Parts: sequence; C-alpha cells; structure tokens
Amino acid sequence: MTATYTFDVFSTVDGYASYTSSGDWGGYWGKQGPEFLDYRLAQYNQDQRLVLGANTFRQFVQLLGPDAEQSLVDDPINTRMRTMPTTVVSTTLHGPLDWPDATLVSGDAVEVVARLKQESPVPLRSHGSMSMNRALMAAGLVDRVQLTIFPVLTGQTGDEPIFHGAADFDLELIESRTFDGHIQELSYRPTRHA
Repeated sequence: MTATYTFDVFSTVDGYASYTSSGDWGGYWGKQGPEFLDYRLAQYNQDQRLVLGANTFRQFVQLLGPDAEQSLVDDPINTRMRTMPTTVVSTTLHGPLDWPDATLVSGDAVEVVARLKQESPVPLRSHGSMSMNRALMAAGLVDRVQLTIFPVLTGQTGDEPIFHGAADFDLELIESRTFDGHIQELSYRPTRHA
C-alpha cells in the first residue's frame, strides 16, 4: 500500500506563504484562534512522517530550535512538529542534523518521496517547502493539498508566492472547514491539467 502525501501550507488570501522582515504580522499572521490551534494539534498528533526541504528545515531549526529550551516559539503544535519523525531532503545540507528524530536524505526530492511513499507505514506530510512540493505535484506524488487561508492581504509585505511557477492543476475539493469564524481550510486532490 502506498502512503498518502499531504502538502500542508498556510496562505494569505492573496497567495503568499510568508511575509518579508518588514512585515510585523507575527505567527499565523496574528489570526490564530483556539479552535484552529486545537485542530492543528490533533492533526499533528496523528502518526505520520514530516518531509521537509532544506530551506524550510533551516527555518524550522532557526525558529523552533532543536529542543524546547532553545525555541523562539513554545507551543504544543511546534513542540510536536519538532519531535515528529522527519525526513529532510537536501543536496546542500550535511549531517548530523541538530533535530530530534530527523533523517537526512540526499538526492532528488521526486525520487526520495516516491520511495518514501512505497516504504512508509504512516502517512507523509510536508509543511511549507514550496519549491520541493511544486516539483512533487508536477510528478504526481502529492495526494492532498491542504491549504489554510488566513484573512489577510500582504500585497506590500508578502513573500514566497505559494504556487508561483507551478504547473497547471485541476483541484477537486475534498474537504473544507472554517475555524474561529475566519480561517478557511480547503483540502484538494490535485490533478495535472491536460
């Protein structure tokens, strides 16, 4: 049986995954609420393997730190992400990684994830890692795009457009939720547009 792969990404309404250092939004663009945070913690508490590209991994280490004492962000969701079994796909990083339960795999992300999907006994989830996940979508390896949209526009400070340069896809909506009256989560099954 093949493990499912979810590309999990946070977005502004105008399609940005993050903001420049000149933006003063704060985590979750300052729009998180208790319903959303409880849901995310329950979702990440499920057995699964995190798959990250090198850039996102570097950001995680910088922000979350290798342990709770060194973290700039101390909350249950980030603590869980830090302790999940994690595969880091990179051609630039060298081990050992200063991260609990992380495995560094050098090589092409498409080949690595294709193999992981065949071998993993648990679902695979990637949070962020835009360029890696765009390549995995193009290769047909992403089973689910989980797009969480926060109610902000970052036309001046938006950085890293999520789907910039991606191939064309048809998206089948398979699930939708609203949290705290203003955060939208849309889950799609992507199919390459012919």
